Amino acid sequence: MFRYGHELAAHCAQTGKTIAEVAIEEEMQNSECSRELVFAKLARRRAVMEKACRATLKQPVPSVSGLTGGDASLLNSFLQQGAPLLGGPTAKAVAYALSCFEVNTSMGAIVACPTAGSCGIVPGALFAVAEQLGASDEQLLKAFAAASYVGMIIARNATVSGAEGGCQAECGSAAAMAAAALVELRGGDAEMCLSAAAIAIKNVMGLVCDPVAGLVEIPCAKRNASGVVNAILCSDLAMAGIKSQIPFDEVVSAMRKVGRLLPESLRETAKGGVATTPTGLRMKKQVFGE
Repeated sequence: MFRYGHELAAHCAQTGKTIAEVAIEEEMQNSECSRELVFAKLARRRAVMEKACRATLKQPVPSVSGLTGGDASLLNSFLQQGAPLLGGPTAKAVAYALSCFEVNTSMGAIVACPTAGSCGIVPGALFAVAEQLGASDEQLLKAFAAASYVGMIIARNATVSGAEGGCQAECGSAAAMAAAALVELRGGDAEMCLSAAAIAIKNVMGLVCDPVAGLVEIPCAKRNASGVVNAILCSDLAMAGIKSQIPFDEVVSAMRKVGRLLPESLRETAKGGVATTPTGLRMKKQVFGE
């Protein structure tokens, strides 16, 4: 596996391969399996994600704690009325992301991509845009493969853990993965994919992880929603030919350093941020008592 994005981009430029093709070939080699089996694995995960993205659009499902739930159906109804200002597939992508996240908080089956707390961003963005573009099943699965490779590079050189690097490492990494995958889905090259990923991370650099009551629900659900918008925006920027002035690898390194600078209170401990607001503390008592 290529450790750095610039190595991956150089290889793709030299060989004419896409990030997805590199990811699939490496999985075939590492797992000693056929191309068909790799796609079968991707398809199984795709099926879980797609079910989660649609599960609560019409039927609200509360979280186990009772703190959240129902946002996906509210937004979906708003979308059906033709009222959202978000154009194209973006509003649908947000609804998908919220649904996927609500499945997670109600203990349903999801795919952590890269984490459970950011599980709605990649599938929400990819399913909505794929539907808009009329993409084939193979194209969609390749986009998921591209997302996974970008996520692995981030994980190797920084972190995707909120406890280690804040929410920039969770929802930021997920948005970067989604942005790169969207560019791949739309026919962009590896350099464009990594530019989109870099911009997505920069947009949320320093984002803290401050879960109310220590539960991955508030403000995590809304950050999944904003992460989808971030990803779609960054894919548009890259497809327009706009480059990240700071290279992808340097952005990932910066995110790692920023994560280390964040105090413990802002890294998934529920000791800071919105978790310690009066309402946040009241919600904690509601769930756990005094």
